[in-house]
Amino acid sequence: MLKLLSSTAHTIHHSNPSPRVGSNPIKTPLFKALSQLTGWNRSSQELSRRAFCSNQSDAAADPKSDASNPEASDTKSSSAVVVSTTTTSLDDYQTVIALPLPKKPLFPGFYMPIYVKDRKLIEALQESMRRQTPYAGAFLLKDDEASADSSSSSTTCETENVLEKFKGKELLNRMHEVGTLAQISSIQGEQVILIGRRRLRITDMVSEDPLSVKVEHIKHIGDFNYQHLADFGAGISGANKHENQGVLEELDVHKRLELTLDLLKKEVEVNKIQASIAKTVEEKFSGERRQIVLKEQLKAIKKELGVETDGKSAFSEKFKERIEVNKDKIPKHVLKVIEENLTKLQLLEPTSSEFDVTLNYLDWLTVLPWGNISDENFDVLRAEKILNEDHYGLSDVKERILEFIAVGSLRGTSQGKIICLSGPPGVGKTSIGRSIARALDRKFFRFSVGGLSDVAEINGHRRTYIGAMPGKLVQCLKTVGTENPIILIDEIDKLGKGHSGDPASALLEVMDPEQNANFRDHYLDVTIDLSKVLFVCTANVIDTIPKPLLDRMEVISLAGYITDEKLHIARDFLVKNTCRDCGIKPEQVGVSDAALLSLIENYCREAGVRSLHKNIEKIYRKIALKLVRQRASTVVPAVSVDVTDTEDTKPLAKTDSETSTEGSTVLTDESATKTEQSGVVAEKVMIEESNLADYLGKPVFHTDKIYEKTPVGVVMGLAWTSMGGSTLYIETTFVEEVERKGRLRITGQLGSVMKESAQIAHTVARRIMLEKEPDNLFLANSKLHLHVPEGATPKDGPSAGCTMITSLLSLAMKKPVRKDLAMTGEVTLTGRILPIGGVKEKTIAARRCQVKMIIFPEANRKDFDELPENVKEGLDVHFVDEYEQIFELAFGYDH
Repeated sequence: MLKLLSSTAHTIHHSNPSPRVGSNPIKTPLFKALSQLTGWNRSSQELSRRAFCSNQSDAAADPKSDASNPEASDTKSSSAVVVSTTTTSLDDYQTVIALPLPKKPLFPGFYMPIYVKDRKLIEALQESMRRQTPYAGAFLLKDDEASADSSSSSTTCETENVLEKFKGKELLNRMHEVGTLAQISSIQGEQVILIGRRRLRITDMVSEDPLSVKVEHIKHIGDFNYQHLADFGAGISGANKHENQGVLEELDVHKRLELTLDLLKKEVEVNKIQASIAKTVEEKFSGERRQIVLKEQLKAIKKELGVETDGKSAFSEKFKERIEVNKDKIPKHVLKVIEENLTKLQLLEPTSSEFDVTLNYLDWLTVLPWGNISDENFDVLRAEKILNEDHYGLSDVKERILEFIAVGSLRGTSQGKIICLSGPPGVGKTSIGRSIARALDRKFFRFSVGGLSDVAEINGHRRTYIGAMPGKLVQCLKTVGTENPIILIDEIDKLGKGHSGDPASALLEVMDPEQNANFRDHYLDVTIDLSKVLFVCTANVIDTIPKPLLDRMEVISLAGYITDEKLHIARDFLVKNTCRDCGIKPEQVGVSDAALLSLIENYCREAGVRSLHKNIEKIYRKIALKLVRQRASTVVPAVSVDVTDTEDTKPLAKTDSETSTEGSTVLTDESATKTEQSGVVAEKVMIEESNLADYLGKPVFHTDKIYEKTPVGVVMGLAWTSMGGSTLYIETTFVEEVERKGRLRITGQLGSVMKESAQIAHTVARRIMLEKEPDNLFLANSKLHLHVPEGATPKDGPSAGCTMITSLLSLAMKKPVRKDLAMTGEVTLTGRILPIGGVKEKTIAARRCQVKMIIFPEANRKDFDELPENVKEGLDVHFVDEYEQIFELAFGYDH
């Protein structure tokens, strides 16, 4: 088998004389161009110096040429065979061993080292050298499907496959007919050095293994004496084997020179492009290298002068200063990791990406507040004062916070807890967290987890890619600078869950005091103590919080505010703050209690006070615009504006000083000093119930009581939503008579649970009517329609069961229920009343609608007793176990 050692042919300077060249060389344009490309001199002396092998004449090879070759003169190896001296003419070699060349043809005047692994073939070559006939035929292999698909790196495999698969005639058919008579310069083990002498053409096959062929020696066509130039040019070019084989087979020297010229032109163009690219790259990077060298020299100079240390030393010193201040409090395992990474930092190059990763890691490790605990204030009286300043009402929430502070006062230290504040939007859940932090003198940090689906936001990213960073908890500790802050986790009921993990499960380890003493962030990969953190969570509903997480929380419900509480909040907090934020002085604007009450009842009925705050801001913005317009018209009297003339400048509120005279204005204190001499006095703008619509438009809400006198078949129920409590009417009407086929149709965007309650109510109502009035077969022989108004609003839940039964019985008996009555409760088929939720919210909703009598399940008595007195005041509340009690309360009255 053969293996090509080098794809580039090499020339061997030979001692044979060069061909004789006439004193007057041929001066053709083709030769001039080729001479310029190859650097060939036309003088015979230069040609003699550049002769690269034998003169390819019929004379015998120079016996000294082989001795002068270093590769051929190595006779010390046991496997080496050196070319013997011979006087035989090259024309005498009519039969030669055929050697297949896989990659490139062998040109006369060039040498080529090959490997021969076939034992028969190498023995035949050695035998030919011993017989003083050291010549063989070198022929390029033709392309076939196998070799065409192979890459250039698989040359050896191609040759071995050819010699393994094909012998004799098949191998002969896969070789080009025209090849080169090659002199065997030396044999070193399996390595054979070949030197090209002259062209050959195969005429016939002599033997199959090893393959021997008869050849004819190809003479040159024409009298041109520069055939060596063409071979040399083709041999040194980077052309493919087919182009080189074409040059080898071309016998006309002129045509051969043209082919070689084309190959060399391509080579020159490629070299020009490569040189251009190299020059561009060199110019691009030379400036950068120069800057790097200058920077390094500047660093060395500054370091020598003591002006500045190198970057790595500066960073190391900074980190050491950080840990030195707090070294006694930093855990030992953290100190060990810091020291290891400081050592690693000194070994890294500043330009490497690993240097930046290690630098950032050390920055996080050294900046965290290891063992730094802020002093807490356990003064219960002070805390109670702060909570009352920030919030009105919410006595149960404040009481729980004061209990936490009292325990900390007795123990001398605080402990981590998880408090979950649950309630409708706008009731002050987030602001309570800030008040707790102020009362305890703790640092405060808030982040929202609404829609969070990537668990790495909690546990941190692993340090496997650029841009990794710790989780929110570690970022919090860095921001607040203490180990015992108050962390408010907002919207915990809206946690997401995606392909990146389950954040709710990650929060278990973070917040649970039994686990978080050894919390391990994925980025830092060291344990952190979070047990001293007080976690405060907020949620609108607790049903969507995962049960394992909810089990670790202490839930405090914020049901919302009643009208009286909203009135105090608006008067004591919202109006004052809004006045200040709008740049209006308190003496410039007055808001009556009647206006605030109307604002609450007719515009802002939600459980919280966020909408109330927005509407107050809207009022004060309009007042600010009016005052600015009045000031402008007063300062520039020449350009007077009739503020009552157009709709845009219509006064929003009347004051005591305003008259019906057109152009009259109300002045602010600033403008009053300028108009004092003219007798105009600025008066306060008053917001009354009568002019509230000028600022806010028509009322948004009307009373929830649709009926002043409840009709037959209509009953008011109490419902709970995430926005707070509300009232809803259950209406039932007669459709048609269907004897002994009593039916019930249900509408009103009701959920599956509420539809089931309606079917149960229908069954229970028929049973009660059979007991109370056996002769009344209305429910058994009627098709009825039960509807819950506001059909665009989805409704679901079991607590409307008793209301539906009462509505059906009212229609069957044609008797309306008691006036000012509302009820709630789930009913079983046996008539038992089951407890419900949202007692406070439903009570507030009943008060808002001027309801005087409420019916609750007996099991909810304890919930009602815990309500503030101002919520329970003026209500006639009844607690029942059986529906029979509701029947007496609803219908046992005189018309």
